[in-house]
Amino acid sequence: MPGIVEFNNTVGHTIPADTPHAVSVSLPTWAANVGYEEGQDWVVSKMQTGYPRFFVHKSIDRLAVSIVAKYGSSANEKAMLFPSHAPASRCVAFFRKLVPGLASNQIRILDFVPNPSSHPQSENKKVLPRLAAVVYPKEHWPVAKQFWQHSGDGVSSRRAEFCEKAFHDGSMVERSTVVDIPRMKKGPRRYQRNLSKDEQHTQNGHYGQELIDGSDPSAFVEERFGRNLNMQFAARAKLAIRRRIAGSLTADAELHEALQHPEDSERTRQAHGFSVDDVYLYPCGMSAIFNTHRTLMLARPEEGASRQSISYGFPYVDTLKVLEKFGPGALFYGFGEKEDIDDLEKRLEGGERYLALFCEFPGNPLLKTPDLIRLRELSDKYDFAIVVDETIGNFLNVNVLPYADVVVSSLTKIFSGDSNVMGGAAILNPQGQYYQTLKKAMELPADQGGYEDNHFEEDSIFLERNSRDFVERIKRVNVNAEAICDVLTSCPKVKQVNYPKHSPSRPNYDACRLPNGGYGGLLSCTFWSLSDAMLFYDNLKTAKGPSLGTNFTLSSPFVLLAHFNELEWAAGFGCPADLCRFSVGLEDTQELCEIFKRALAAIPERVNDEVPTAAAPAGVAEVATAS
Repeated sequence: MPGIVEFNNTVGHTIPADTPHAVSVSLPTWAANVGYEEGQDWVVSKMQTGYPRFFVHKSIDRLAVSIVAKYGSSANEKAMLFPSHAPASRCVAFFRKLVPGLASNQIRILDFVPNPSSHPQSENKKVLPRLAAVVYPKEHWPVAKQFWQHSGDGVSSRRAEFCEKAFHDGSMVERSTVVDIPRMKKGPRRYQRNLSKDEQHTQNGHYGQELIDGSDPSAFVEERFGRNLNMQFAARAKLAIRRRIAGSLTADAELHEALQHPEDSERTRQAHGFSVDDVYLYPCGMSAIFNTHRTLMLARPEEGASRQSISYGFPYVDTLKVLEKFGPGALFYGFGEKEDIDDLEKRLEGGERYLALFCEFPGNPLLKTPDLIRLRELSDKYDFAIVVDETIGNFLNVNVLPYADVVVSSLTKIFSGDSNVMGGAAILNPQGQYYQTLKKAMELPADQGGYEDNHFEEDSIFLERNSRDFVERIKRVNVNAEAICDVLTSCPKVKQVNYPKHSPSRPNYDACRLPNGGYGGLLSCTFWSLSDAMLFYDNLKTAKGPSLGTNFTLSSPFVLLAHFNELEWAAGFGCPADLCRFSVGLEDTQELCEIFKRALAAIPERVNDEVPTAAAPAGVAEVATAS
């Protein structure tokens, strides 16, 4: 297994270093995190990149500026870029809701399509450049940014680079300048049928064959063939991704070999009637959550218009925002305790009704695990859907599908591991009570709200390549995370450690844990003072920045970053500002433990009467005993 990876811990540099499409960015000190949140120039001016939904990649911004320069009506306009017209139209609807006074000519959509003179209609083997731009008054940038961040439906940086070249060489043009544009072949039925056909023809095309024979994907795609992406090979890569997510492809194998495996030869997800056709790809995990919520409202229009959804457990920041801003609102149970389910049951018995309950398994960053068995019983009795985000637990450790109507996941995280590509998935449970209505809604045309595959083909190629060895990586991460948990729980300088194995909610986790499953690679801890947390963080020699699920250990003052403008609110749910979160990687276990021990040693020793043990929260004693 790899040893400790050396990172360039310079403020604002990409993590990993020198990675054009990196998902994380270096914020190596506590002060740098505060500086980033406060917009201090010494941090912001050095930002080469950032987490993609919070930081618009420079390639995306560059193309948006070019589009406004050519098609804008004034210097007071900006553009937000989307992979197709449908998400762009949802952005416009969001604008109209938040800024109702906008005139029709103040916000508009520009659709960019392949230039027929550059791409004949008969040309169907190459990926062609397409995107949509929402042009709006620049003073409303905060509104556009909200939609970008919450929905996750913006263009990826790779798509932006691909389309930028086409925009400047004239092979991608604005739709109104072209006559008789061929209709796009989109939609889940065609999408699934093409993939099934591709599965039977995995040896076609020299592009795909050369890549699967071992060429480096970055060198192959970007140097040898430029941007002539092969559609058939990309479709096969997407099929392999979907089969891995379905749990029917767990072997570490080249793409050609992997697609020869019988679909049901290995199955980690147990649900009668489940198949790869129940797996849908999205540009990122947040897009999967946002679109699942949107599809539930579409599939059940009467309920979707009137019923709130439930956010159970302290959630990842944007999940709650989606439920609050895109629909009737949300009932929020931030503690995620048994008492919350008791309260929900009383409300249901009293006649209250809800559209869906969203939860994480386990939660981020407190690693609490919801009681899915009891929640499932309530949902069946009182007619609401359950949506489970399995990103943290991941499906090689736990099987939550039997208790969910929809399982969502961020493929950006441990499924990829390399921190250089975004992706998300939604998985439908064929035994769920809303399966047929959800399927029917997904099959609607995109302009009527149905599903469309907007995961950019080059991103899919990288994601397929990265995910081939995810089974072995998850095993290693499980071992390393438990070792770090032991280091932290044995140190009196640490106030509380949050990890599923040592949590009071462990029985809920174990109820869904697979026979060979572990407890995941994410944990967090708090300290006796903010100054202790700062000393520890500044002396911790790991990569430090946003995101999780990377092949290398990645640390972050998570609450500070995710809830900087609502720290008091977060603290009220047990998430104090001194909380540090660790996404544990593949490093040598002993070396990694020593790194954490040295950072803990930087915290000064306290005499006994200085340690407020009486104030320790419930569960700390149990954690220490269990370790």
